[in-house]
Amino acid sequence: MATYEDVLYEVRDGVAVVTLNRPDKLNAWTGAMEKSVKAAMAEASADKKVRVIVLTGAGRGFCAGADMDLLQKIEAAGGEKREQSDGKDAEAAFKAAVGPDLEGAYGGRFGFLMEVPKPVIAAINGPAAGLGLVVALYADMRFAAADAKFTTAFASRGLVAEHGVSWLLPHLVGPAHAMDLLMSARKFDGREAERIGLVNRSFDAQHFMDNVMDYARTLATSVSPRSMTVMKRQVWKAMFQDFNTALAIGDDEMQKSFASEDFKEGVAHFVEKRAANFTGR
Repeated sequence: MATYEDVLYEVRDGVAVVTLNRPDKLNAWTGAMEKSVKAAMAEASADKKVRVIVLTGAGRGFCAGADMDLLQKIEAAGGEKREQSDGKDAEAAFKAAVGPDLEGAYGGRFGFLMEVPKPVIAAINGPAAGLGLVVALYADMRFAAADAKFTTAFASRGLVAEHGVSWLLPHLVGPAHAMDLLMSARKFDGREAERIGLVNRSFDAQHFMDNVMDYARTLATSVSPRSMTVMKRQVWKAMFQDFNTALAIGDDEMQKSFASEDFKEGVAHFVEKRAANFTGR
């Protein structure tokens, strides 16, 4: 198991936990952190023991956005100059892990989270602002501590909706809520995030990670990893397809499922009234 700069990585009960680890800076995002997250996602994608991935933050924050030192350098230079870090090894590892069917399917800096062939759950344990919120939006599911604070932040910095947020956010919460959150840059908590559909569920802070891990372990142990991989690909791609195309792809994937080992196991464990033992094949 590799070690990464500004990121912790561990595997528990089939769940890879990727933790942003700059707690003294509320896990503010840097180029090194981005490289490490991508490398950790590649490791989790390639590990057959990993069925689900949880992305969270160390300490009391999820991610406070782009590191302010970097933003000040951008302002002083009169325009954006992305923080440079040698990410070629991480890029190559990620391409090898996700395979040709998914690699490069989604654009932008954070589209790689959509390409990971396993469910990625953002566990928003504390403040998620600006770029930190962006990263969470690219996850497949989001859970939040009830008192976690959110803000898009861009308008209050004289910026705009970057990294595809103008597409992602309305798809999650609708255009009216998206306009409000983007234009006002106001702060809101995990309870409101759940109410408007930004997160799947909010939990009390005291038992937040326990609840998230319980859900992740349920996915890791109770359902077919093959089914989750195919469903993730179906849902993300269907957002760019018409209904008939999505319908045809679903019919084709169902026929392939009937020939899979996981389908046989799915029937067998139900009939035999025992725990499932899915292999992902």
